[in-house]
Amino acid sequence: MLLFESISYKNFLSTGDKPTVIELNKDSATLVVGANGAGKSTMLDAISYALFGKPHRNINRPQLVNSINNKQLLVEVKFSLGLNKYRVIRGMKPNIFEIYHNDVMLNQESHSRDYQKVLEMNIIKLNHRSFHQVVVLGSGNFIPFMQLPSYQRRSVIEDLLDIGIFTKMNMLTKERFSKLKSDLLDTDNQLNIIKEQITLQSKHISDLQNIDIQRSTKASKKIDSLQSEIELLEKRNASLNDSYTEQLRPLISKLEKAQSKLDKLTEYKIQINSKISDVVKHARFYETNNSCPTCEQDISLELKANKHDEASVTAKALSDGLKELDINITDASEKLSVIRANHSEVQSIQSDISSNQRLIGNLQAQITDLQRENDVTDELTDTAAAALELDARKTHYSDTLDSKSKHLETRSYYDAIGELLKDTGIKTKIIRQYLPIMNNLINKYLNILDFFVKFDLDESFNETIRSRHRDEFSYASFSEGEKSRIDLALLFAWRHIAKLKNSTNTNLLILDETFDSSLDVDGVDNLLKILYSLKKDSNVFIISHKKDVLDGKFPRKIEFEKVNNFSQVKKDG
Repeated sequence: MLLFESISYKNFLSTGDKPTVIELNKDSATLVVGANGAGKSTMLDAISYALFGKPHRNINRPQLVNSINNKQLLVEVKFSLGLNKYRVIRGMKPNIFEIYHNDVMLNQESHSRDYQKVLEMNIIKLNHRSFHQVVVLGSGNFIPFMQLPSYQRRSVIEDLLDIGIFTKMNMLTKERFSKLKSDLLDTDNQLNIIKEQITLQSKHISDLQNIDIQRSTKASKKIDSLQSEIELLEKRNASLNDSYTEQLRPLISKLEKAQSKLDKLTEYKIQINSKISDVVKHARFYETNNSCPTCEQDISLELKANKHDEASVTAKALSDGLKELDINITDASEKLSVIRANHSEVQSIQSDISSNQRLIGNLQAQITDLQRENDVTDELTDTAAAALELDARKTHYSDTLDSKSKHLETRSYYDAIGELLKDTGIKTKIIRQYLPIMNNLINKYLNILDFFVKFDLDESFNETIRSRHRDEFSYASFSEGEKSRIDLALLFAWRHIAKLKNSTNTNLLILDETFDSSLDVDGVDNLLKILYSLKKDSNVFIISHKKDVLDGKFPRKIEFEKVNNFSQVKKDG
């Protein structure tokens, strides 16, 4: 049961900074009175705004903020569902919308519209329209059930019977059916494409058989030609290698010996030149020095002459040896030049061999490329491979046909489900089951209100009203007082059904100026009988101007007054 506990509001309409707090489950019935404009119906607007973001009466949202303070509008409603406690806080300037479950605020990451859906669909199980049919009867922008268009009447009943889920399921089924139609269309397109692919692939296989033969023959001829060139070059290289090997070994031996001899002669020349330099240096010392620089003794002329003669002899001998050595070096160099010339000829042979080998390599690379190209071509155009691809396409076609068959089976399923979920399906069957109960309840409350007619709603929720004399009437043909009795009977019938289905079962009932409208004295008394008969879990608020008439008829009275242009509670008890 949706048990409303309290409503608190400030800076809402004519209410100022001081919060107005009203307990909603304190007494079974509460009379709400006050002068015009004192704020009696503000409580109803505050509850509607807290739950749905819009007031009960036809008031623009910006006008809800108190025009004097012009800020910090705040409304808080508390209610419970079993052991679960809830608070909904909503405000303007600044904007606030918070839902608390057992004092823990629900996640607000979603859009405010989604947040509102959570409140209406998952928590209170009430929307704004159902709220006005089950909780409220009275003035403002209230539209009685019988004045609603046929489709809205049905929506109210679906909410009461808690069969709106079938509407959501039907919408979901339609969405899936629409997607299924799109999938079927895609499948048919795929089948047509695959058919065309199979035809093209079959032709492709036929063409490949001719292409493969032509390419293979051409490549084979080219490879044979290149192979012949390679064989010719290899024969040339074999001949050159023989000549190279025959000449190279003795030539290398001669070259090594000649080079060794030349190196030794050159080394001897360096040594002789060094000795000549030492002799000249020694002789020049005795020519230019008269005493020893070390011991400081005088050098005699005789010693100088002897040293000069020794140096001359040694120098001449070394000079003669050097001339002979130069002759030998020249002779060795000439011989080495001859050997090297012969070696160049051998190197030329080697160069020819290398050149031929490079040509052989290039030709072999050409053969490899041709073979690779032929292999790639074979890979791409091989008839067997193409046939495998054709088989794969045929398999794909078969699988796609199976998929289409499954789609068609699913469509049949959705067709059947759609028939069940549409308005004339399972929902209508449920409504048919409850229609007799609804009509009985309506007539029961009409009898209590001393309005003795036979009132029946059909499956389209169009009324048939017969008098005792079997005269037929419509809702529109009755007086305002009679319409008021019908509205009351419907209200109590809907509350009974809601409690029976536990859909929108709630303790709260607000009668806004119902006693002030078209009810006569008997109508007032009969309505009081119904209110007195309600169970203790009901909390009825009667908003009225008839303080004198209704005073003392209810256990609790709340009186509003206006002080300094602000509405406030004068008395609560």
